Amino acid sequence: MCPLAISGLSAGKVKNTVKLRLLPSSFNPDGSASGLQHLTSFLIDDRVAIDAGSLALSLTSEQREKIRDIIITHAHLDHIAALPLFIDDQFSEIREPIRIYAAPEVLETLEQHIFNWSVYPRFSELENRYGKIIDYRPITENPFDILHLRVSPIPVNHKVPTYGFVVSDSHSTIAITGDTANMDDFWQRLSEFKRLDALLIECAFPDELGELAAMSHHLTPEGLARELEKFSFTDCPVYVINMKPAYREKITAQLAGLSIKRLRNLEIGRLYEF
Repeated sequence: MCPLAISGLSAGKVKNTVKLRLLPSSFNPDGSASGLQHLTSFLIDDRVAIDAGSLALSLTSEQREKIRDIIITHAHLDHIAALPLFIDDQFSEIREPIRIYAAPEVLETLEQHIFNWSVYPRFSELENRYGKIIDYRPITENPFDILHLRVSPIPVNHKVPTYGFVVSDSHSTIAITGDTANMDDFWQRLSEFKRLDALLIECAFPDELGELAAMSHHLTPEGLARELEKFSFTDCPVYVINMKPAYREKITAQLAGLSIKRLRNLEIGRLYEF
């Protein structure tokens, strides 16, 4: 199943789709979004976020008000950086708690090291005129539902406890690895799904920094190619995410050299429909 840019929908298309956008996190001197990804936030169907690295940076107040469910892959700063500001910006007008879904270890990190009064207010202790501000939702490998979406967490191989996710509605299914190095369980779990419309997989470093990638539990283009040999959905589009900005051009060139036709970079700010 190929993705469609929102502007390219055919007149006869009636199938509902999962909408996904990687939110901008870096900006040019004129204020326009750049093609570099310093922080990570994916917005799904305008209402559910995966990671909160840039969640407060490029959305209008109206867009932010629609988001009350945030899934966190892991607690590294580029994935949580804007979460405090996202909550703070809306504090007075939050009518229902913002639900934060993450592994217990990630929620503990947020509570002890971010929302600890030293770095930022402990929102779990605060209320506004409507009630609670945040609601922590610990997750395990068991699937759970958010609105119309079914979310299946799958552990991946990163330096800290990290989940990738498979997100499905009644029509479409997409998978997001989050940050990871080589893995086996993720591919086994993916093979259990009947369909997959898109895979988003990380590639943080160029091949010549393979030792650093291994130490920090990330992928290089060569490593990504080896991982895709384990991927059973041979006709599924594959999108590369989480490239370190300093190496984006080099990584892109090395990925092109792999000659994998279904492989492409996920464009920052573009609305995809799967």
